[in-house]
Amino acid sequence: MPYPFKLPDLGYPYEALEPHIDAKTMEIHHQKHHGAYVTNLNAALEKYPYLQGAEVETLLRHLAALPADIQTAVRNNGGGHLNHSLFWRLLTPGGSQEPVGELKKAIDEQFGGFAALKEKLTQAAMGRFGSGWAWLVKDPFGKLHVLSTANQDNPLMEGLAPIVGIDVWEHAYYLKYQNRRADYLQAIWNVLNWEVAEEVYKSA
Repeated sequence: MPYPFKLPDLGYPYEALEPHIDAKTMEIHHQKHHGAYVTNLNAALEKYPYLQGAEVETLLRHLAALPADIQTAVRNNGGGHLNHSLFWRLLTPGGSQEPVGELKKAIDEQFGGFAALKEKLTQAAMGRFGSGWAWLVKDPFGKLHVLSTANQDNPLMEGLAPIVGIDVWEHAYYLKYQNRRADYLQAIWNVLNWEVAEEVYKSA
């Protein structure tokens, strides 16, 4: 939905991902961090009514066309809103913990199986210096790739469709895991819902 953007409901309680992701982290991450991105994105667009009918995806794809004074705000906060909106869906409790359907077939063909994909995504997440995301994306030709982006940049800014995103900002894990990003990344595989990822893949 376009402006005014709203913080999406998780659809599950903050404690639903325990013990892998603690309830307090989920609450702060969703309410405070994602909430701030939504507030700041709306503020950036407030004085530009002609942009208020655009979806956030459109704004991010066409950053260079936006007024110069809001490009950075839209990039950071629009990206933060879009990235987290996907992240919460992917963390939905239940569902398959391994790829299914068409996405599983593509992963098997292009990476040699789920274990190889996990290794590549973990490497991308560990290799991201500072804050950012690790992604499984689909290119316009239907091929899958693993990459990472800095800060709240979204792959669609590069013409790629995000399928799975893993948040490696410290606010995603620091209360429980402190500086142990590797432990957080090991745990997150227990709460990723690959049935949702399949839906995202088929609609990308």
